[in-house]
Amino acid sequence: MLLILVRLVVLSFFLVWRLRHPNKDAMWLWLMSVTCEIWFSFSWFLDQIPKMNPVNRSTDLEVLRDKFEMPSPSNPTGRSDLPGVDLFVSTADPEKEPPLVTANTMLSILAVDYPVEKLACYVSDDGSALLTFEAMAEAASFADLWVPFCRKHDIEPRNPETYFCKKSDPTKNKKRPDFVKDRRKVKREYDEFKVRVNGLADSIRRRSEAFNAREEMKVLKHMRESGSDPSEKIKVQKATWMADGTHWPGTWANPSGEHSKGDHAGILQVMLKPPSDDPLMGSSEDKLLDFTDVDIRLPMFVYVSREKRPGYDHNKKAGAMNALARASAILSNGPFILNLDCDHYIYNCKAVREGMCFMMDRGGEDICYIQFPQRFEGIDPSDRYANNNTVFFDGTMRALDGLQGPLYVGTGCMFRRFALYGFDPPKVDTILERGSETQALKATNFDPDLDVKLLPNIFGNSTMLAKSIPIAEFQGRPLADHPAIKYGRPPGALRAPRDPLDATTVAEAVSSISCWYEDKTEWGDRVGWIYGSETEDVVTGYRMHNRGWRSVYCITKRDAFHGSAPINLTDRLHQVLRWTTGLVEIFFSRNNALLATSKLMFLQRLAYLNVVVYPFTSFFLVVYSFLPALSLFSGYFIVQKVSVAFLMFLLIISLCLIGLAILEIKWSGIGLEEWWRNEQFWLISGTSAHLAAVVQGLLKVIAGIEISLTSTSKSAGVDNDDTYAGLYLVKWSSLMIPPIVIGMVNIIAIAVAFSRTIYQTVPQWSKFIVGAFFSFWVLAHLYPFAKGLMGRSGKTPTIVFVWSGLIAITISLLWVAISPLGSAQTDLGTGGFQFP
Repeated sequence: MLLILVRLVVLSFFLVWRLRHPNKDAMWLWLMSVTCEIWFSFSWFLDQIPKMNPVNRSTDLEVLRDKFEMPSPSNPTGRSDLPGVDLFVSTADPEKEPPLVTANTMLSILAVDYPVEKLACYVSDDGSALLTFEAMAEAASFADLWVPFCRKHDIEPRNPETYFCKKSDPTKNKKRPDFVKDRRKVKREYDEFKVRVNGLADSIRRRSEAFNAREEMKVLKHMRESGSDPSEKIKVQKATWMADGTHWPGTWANPSGEHSKGDHAGILQVMLKPPSDDPLMGSSEDKLLDFTDVDIRLPMFVYVSREKRPGYDHNKKAGAMNALARASAILSNGPFILNLDCDHYIYNCKAVREGMCFMMDRGGEDICYIQFPQRFEGIDPSDRYANNNTVFFDGTMRALDGLQGPLYVGTGCMFRRFALYGFDPPKVDTILERGSETQALKATNFDPDLDVKLLPNIFGNSTMLAKSIPIAEFQGRPLADHPAIKYGRPPGALRAPRDPLDATTVAEAVSSISCWYEDKTEWGDRVGWIYGSETEDVVTGYRMHNRGWRSVYCITKRDAFHGSAPINLTDRLHQVLRWTTGLVEIFFSRNNALLATSKLMFLQRLAYLNVVVYPFTSFFLVVYSFLPALSLFSGYFIVQKVSVAFLMFLLIISLCLIGLAILEIKWSGIGLEEWWRNEQFWLISGTSAHLAAVVQGLLKVIAGIEISLTSTSKSAGVDNDDTYAGLYLVKWSSLMIPPIVIGMVNIIAIAVAFSRTIYQTVPQWSKFIVGAFFSFWVLAHLYPFAKGLMGRSGKTPTIVFVWSGLIAITISLLWVAISPLGSAQTDLGTGGFQFP
């Protein structure tokens, strides 16, 4: 706090000094630099103020277990009193998101350490691909072996691909003598499972070709019997066929009417039925392994592909998540929802319990979601493009936890279903206590809007969905077992068996994922994931905070989830472009924090404002990155004279910045190299993806024009045997143009200024050194970008040389045009230089 205040004061004095001491010899250079410095100071202030109250949280799983799962006189069997959790996984394209990856994620979820009868797993296939459907069926089948094996031997992590690829000793801390034998058998079965999943695409293709050929033969036979012209062309749709000999109702490999990605029926398949409420122990004769004294039940598992039809706006991922929310409310109605991307698997099997420690704690009734940090695998050791984003996840998010809570970042988040439905948090202070003991509230006592007769206009016409809302609200409350808890449920209320699924319930769930269901409702506007932005996650979290809810950041000792991140430069830039475009859209929408209600804390408001204003820094960053080169070209500097006062201001500001960085590194646990990588990628992304996103946003808002920047794959000598082969893959993108221009202009400027200084009558080395220092500082930040362009050593793409040459020629011609040879006179303070 003190360092922030000191730097803020020094920055204020510095800016005042800069405004009072213009460079009269180069007012244009001075004005550009001062404008950028004022914006950078404002941006830094917005970024630092919300970090004034960082917190660290911890959980105690033993306390959770003692409170909710220990046997007692009223619960002799120790049946769990924990609330239910619905786990969502979203996928959209089996070509970009391999089904094996999604299958492994689902297996890690099915094996999570939580009461089995309280879990329900849902996978949303927004591409409606038969390949994904059959891969999930294979995963459900393999789970019969994998899940009990994990429970028997306490396996971590419970993603089979990751587990079997670990290089550590698998027998460490394993006590059962049959572990090695069991592991060998399961490994063999998993290898066969992988072969089946990887072969599904070819299997579906060959099956479909066979069935289509059969249909052609039927048509041909019918034509012969009816005496039709044999030369007439046979017209048979190239359908995609299921294994049972029926048409796949979703997307076909050869798209046709009612069978394409934007036009297909809704599909809901319960692949694993809800388990029994009591443990089901295995025996020595079960399957391949001895599962004696091991609970062999599996959680409920449902495949969902919402209906899509032309003429409807399906709202991308947000629409798919809302369809899952409705279907799950009807089928399982877990009061809490954990959503994951298809490539983010559960790395810590107790992660759900970790989150539940906060939701079920005293004061947890107003928590809308628990956000876990994102951790990634497969990234190069130096993390060249700051894929781990540790400064954000371990610094910024931890700091926001001391305010109203961290942002929602799209995956690894546990929601309170009732908060996701758009309701306000409970007003605990208005609830009256009766006597010394807390009275457990009924669901209808919470909010008059919970009258099911008032809900269809908001949530749609599903009666089952409307009835599920007060139930989910009631079951999500903490236990009313202490006088301090004014808002809770009585102990033991969640030990009752769950109602079995029937055909009517499943049919209602199918109806809820139809494309017309959301018509004239508030889904996507007030209820569920919010529509209208590429970053629906940030908007959804903002809406909850704006209603008065708070969130919590849960950093576990063992990472909760692991996922994959783009490893090459172009994919990383396009990922940032997508995120930043969404933030720019938010800035120009009613979700701008400037329009927030009084329920949003002031510092939390600044945090959201910083998020949506941050992309606009790109304009100033681009200009400031050119200033060193312009200074070297022109012979002027941003100040008229490099005085002692100027150097002292720079020194103090730099020392304060270094001090703040050291403190942030210390309390957040960020490494120095990680911090520096973040600083480098800040300039790289700011001059490329952020700039493009702002331009896109402005064109869309002002002119209604939508543009798309795509990349072209151009392999730069990728070695498939290299773990980090993807790092060297060069895909040319227009996003690379601004950083290339900045780098080349600074290099040329250094060369021009050096040559000019040598041939001066009185060399002005001090001015060259100052200008060159700032140019080298820009180039140091662009170093990872340069490495990304080069691909593997000695295999630089030709396009890089082409652009470099064009830029160099253009800069030279511009310089000659501005300062013609023989007439340009540059005043260099005490000395001068006349072009020969």
